[in-house]
Amino acid sequence: MPERFDAIVVGAGPAGNAAALTLAEAGVSVLLLERGEYPGSKNVQGAIMYADQLQALIPDFRDDAPLERHIVEQRIWMLDDSAHVGTHYRSDGFNEELPNRYTIIRAQFDKWFAKKVQAAGALLICETTVTELLKDGDRVVGVRTDRAGGDIHADVVILADGVNALVAQRSGLRDELKPDNVALAVKEMHFLPEEVIQQRFNIGENEGVVIEAAGTITDGMLGTGFIYTNRESLSVGIGCLVSDFAASKTRPYDLLERFKQHPSIRPLLAGSEVKEYAAHLIPEGGYRAVPKVFGDGWLMAGDAGQFVNSLHREGSNMAMTTGRIAAETVIDLKREGKPMNGRNLSLYRKRLEDSYVMKDLRKYRDLPQVLHRNKQFVTTYPKLLAGAADTWFRVDGVDKRSKERQIVRSFLKGRSLRGLVGDALRLARAVR
Repeated sequence: MPERFDAIVVGAGPAGNAAALTLAEAGVSVLLLERGEYPGSKNVQGAIMYADQLQALIPDFRDDAPLERHIVEQRIWMLDDSAHVGTHYRSDGFNEELPNRYTIIRAQFDKWFAKKVQAAGALLICETTVTELLKDGDRVVGVRTDRAGGDIHADVVILADGVNALVAQRSGLRDELKPDNVALAVKEMHFLPEEVIQQRFNIGENEGVVIEAAGTITDGMLGTGFIYTNRESLSVGIGCLVSDFAASKTRPYDLLERFKQHPSIRPLLAGSEVKEYAAHLIPEGGYRAVPKVFGDGWLMAGDAGQFVNSLHREGSNMAMTTGRIAAETVIDLKREGKPMNGRNLSLYRKRLEDSYVMKDLRKYRDLPQVLHRNKQFVTTYPKLLAGAADTWFRVDGVDKRSKERQIVRSFLKGRSLRGLVGDALRLARAVR
């Protein structure tokens, strides 16, 4: 193996693969390092893949990518202990020739993505852990791996090694994760016959449904539950802030069991066979948690840079986008003959700020703190909404005007007029 490359990418997830593919296609010599047995081996769970960003990288990806179902319906549920109030959006327009969103199995998808990277000319080496960054003074000049003679040099290193960003932490480029900036999600894969999934969710052969749920299912903690429909399985999970898990002493697996037994969820899982269980961290801190993502000889992309829009549950698209932009920055500097120092690589941050990634994160920059400090949004309001729906839809001889007054009284009793107005203002300001 060569001892020097133009660029080294650490981590073969969506961000690392996007960066390595972009570099390789531009003729840059690039090494992609993955600590797992193969790309995706650390990610057995299902996920959502946003087609727009992948299509920009691989226009014909639909020809052979391991896609599960394209999503035609989004359900958003607010649950109390025994009911849910929700909204659905379903459109036959999502059965378009080039669908917008898919469910995927990460283990299969990441492996496929990495093969495209190799076909473009990048060198992929798996089962290799980067233990630290090589430095010449403050400048990063390569990586040290756990292989014998494992020092490898490069003009620039792109760190895309996931939310823990262990390489950056060990090298002093990023602080340790703060418990209130990261969620712990636990997931299971529930297997059902394909025709059962289609009947149960009222979908066609290749169509999928996503359910995202919040409310009392998280036991007063800030988090969400979800169900993704795959071809022959359901990805079922729930996640909450690590700081909340620590404070409540709640076991994540117990929370998942509670979610699965909810009356609105249990029938969807009936008769399924659980074959896989996994837990992983998800960045939830938003704009204010994004660390420094460039420096002398290095860039940071994907979850390592906290690039996740938690409100819209967007992560894979931001990972691929930041990986691509990081690579394009390196390519442009190389073509112009400019050194990979911090001053020149700051162009990466500027391009991020001009992209939808930072624009969206900036828009919701106050939302994580507002929700974390106001748990009534996942405790009191789910109960008030479910109670209001029960009162309104129950036909019991009570006139509708009286029902309206009863609903208003329940909200005033639950939060008071001042509390309701304050909550509305706080939420409006946080998503303005």
